[in-house]
Amino acid sequence: MEALLSIENLTKQYKGVVALNNVSFEVSDGITGILGENGAGKSTAIKIVLGLLEPTSGSAKILGQTASENINIRSRLGYMPEHDCLPSNVTAAEFLTHMAELSGLPPSHARSRAADTLRHAGLFEERYRAMGGYSTGMKQRVKLAQALVHDPAIVLLDEPTAGLDPAGREEMLDLVRKTHKEFGISILFSSHLMADVERTCDRIIVLREGRVIQSGEVKSFTEETETVYIEVDTNKEQFVAALRQRDVEVTEDTGGVFVEGSDESVYDLVRDALVEAEAPLRRMGPRRRALTELFERDGDDFSDASSGVGS
Repeated sequence: MEALLSIENLTKQYKGVVALNNVSFEVSDGITGILGENGAGKSTAIKIVLGLLEPTSGSAKILGQTASENINIRSRLGYMPEHDCLPSNVTAAEFLTHMAELSGLPPSHARSRAADTLRHAGLFEERYRAMGGYSTGMKQRVKLAQALVHDPAIVLLDEPTAGLDPAGREEMLDLVRKTHKEFGISILFSSHLMADVERTCDRIIVLREGRVIQSGEVKSFTEETETVYIEVDTNKEQFVAALRQRDVEVTEDTGGVFVEGSDESVYDLVRDALVEAEAPLRRMGPRRRALTELFERDGDDFSDASSGVGS
């Protein structure tokens, strides 16, 4: 099966500064995260894919063609820019209809598609309001909606949670997952927030200083460890003491404790310690690695990492 997006040996230099250095990766079905600090080359790669920048060398192909050589291939792309770029005195319905027509949809189909896409984005009731009065979260959803309105094969999202509070971020990440599930549109999700990528993406590509340093399935990076995470309702201190009396290696956490080892003998000791401490068990399960742990040793400084505790 041909990749939707194929990046091959892509290099981009700006007056001697190397923004991308021989980068290669492919994007197929699903949600692929491109993760990196600000300045790692994520936005440069996206602009080359869109045909807005010419590479110094290498290529970026959508369904086997480049946007700079075949302008019609852009109709198969959707793009959600990072920065606020919406016309403030235009309604969301008018804006999306216009964007759909620019992509080649006839007016009647464009209006219908705009309404359906705004409903998907949770903005149907607000579609006739001027966008200048929208909250940051609503503006982000409009930007996502305009990237989807012409039913592209792949959508490029550049920092889709930028400027959102924690609740707004969760809503946006849920909407991204819902978009792939319901529309079947593949997504390239660019972010410097590791927790967002871990929460949303199936695959990950990590850029640092213009180079790919890691890539693969997210689940392969966050596989279960031999550490068990345990929470109790009460008597946590007594439970920890009972574990240590049994020579169990314990690390305390704000919410619970981590116990090293996953064989049956360790579980037997945990059970006995729970009984002795009269500590009702709330939750116990294998700990999963967080993506942040994989890159701390390399000196990366990605923001907002998740806790890494699996249920």
